[in-house]
Amino acid sequence: MYDWANSVYSLVITSAIFPVYYKAVAVTATGSDDIPFLGFTIKNSVLYSYALSFSFLVVAAMLPLLSGVSDYTGRKKQFMKVFVFTGSLSCMGLYFFTGIETLWWGLLCSVMASIGYSGSLVFYDAFLPEIVSEDRYDEVSARGYSMGYYGSVILMVVCLVLVLNYNAFGFRSEGEATRFSFLLVGVWWILFSLVSFNVLPQQVYRGRTENIWTKGYYEVLKVWRSLKSTPDLKRFLTSFFFYNMGVQTVMYLATLFGTDVLNLPSEKLIGTILLIQLVAAFGAWLFARVSKQKGNAFALSFMITCWIGVCFAAYFVNHEVQFYALATVVGMIMGGIQSLSRATYAKLIPENTIDHASYFSFYDVTYNLSIVFGTFSYGLINQLTGSMRNSALALAVYFVIGLVLLNQIKSSDIASPRAKF
Repeated sequence: MYDWANSVYSLVITSAIFPVYYKAVAVTATGSDDIPFLGFTIKNSVLYSYALSFSFLVVAAMLPLLSGVSDYTGRKKQFMKVFVFTGSLSCMGLYFFTGIETLWWGLLCSVMASIGYSGSLVFYDAFLPEIVSEDRYDEVSARGYSMGYYGSVILMVVCLVLVLNYNAFGFRSEGEATRFSFLLVGVWWILFSLVSFNVLPQQVYRGRTENIWTKGYYEVLKVWRSLKSTPDLKRFLTSFFFYNMGVQTVMYLATLFGTDVLNLPSEKLIGTILLIQLVAAFGAWLFARVSKQKGNAFALSFMITCWIGVCFAAYFVNHEVQFYALATVVGMIMGGIQSLSRATYAKLIPENTIDHASYFSFYDVTYNLSIVFGTFSYGLINQLTGSMRNSALALAVYFVIGLVLLNQIKSSDIASPRAKF
């Protein structure tokens, strides 16, 4: 249910409606792709990618400390609540992003929403090993992502109905209806999160010391030491860092690729994103079944290979039909690779550990840093070469490195079930 709650942010704010609205505000005000910001003139797509990079850098810097503290004090759920309310209220704040004169506010709220979303996930993900037996990691992780895709599509359709029929609902303009949809995202996020907060277990309270923050650092240091003695876990994190750079950058910036490179109208882009969500739900289910038969390593390697093909295809795509076909493939492997990555990491965590939040902080720090490098490099290459096609091609390199590192993992926990016998 928390996937159901937070995925509306991923779809409406990061992937569909907000990027289109942001682009419209920037172009309407200046008449070009270049906008003034803090005394500089910069491409609107580059500025947006840099803002995303900054938000994930902030999260990566503070999560190891917070997750260690949450493990020690038993306040995992409380920390999760703080980030949920930060993210959802920031989404609501986007209602006041009315034009180029409030661009700073729009970027600030989008950064804070990103911090809230990413920060909540480290605590949410850490519940997986505590509420599910290992043989169900793949299935439950995939079910969570599927629920997220279904829930986000429902609210997305509601938002589209409001925006496309704004007069019938009493809005003065399409922009006002669009900004109202940001309010709906925040309300949806908070309300359905309450379901998760009511049913997720409270963590065992361990005690309190005078300097709890020192204990937080100590918990993180213990995890770092354990990584040195668990080479397969360390290899997976390194592999995940590289291939997730590509996955998340495509997810966050695909909309801007469609508008800037192919000049697709907003209604076609949003329709494509809806298609991706529905296909992704099926993909998460499908690759959970593949991993059950062939193992996580095989399923992940297959999907990473597909991602490499997507990057090369994006360089050459020049027609909207090709873009739709590419989007279908992205949807299929997007849901699978995210759910299986989380489940694979959970399988590689040392047995009998109780510091799940601290372990998952490393996973989520890796996740966030990969987005920092991915989105920043994407924006930098776009700025230097003047073409997003070159940025898309560069992502293929990250996937290749991730694939090579993944194939060096020897653990039987993620190999084919038949190989264990």
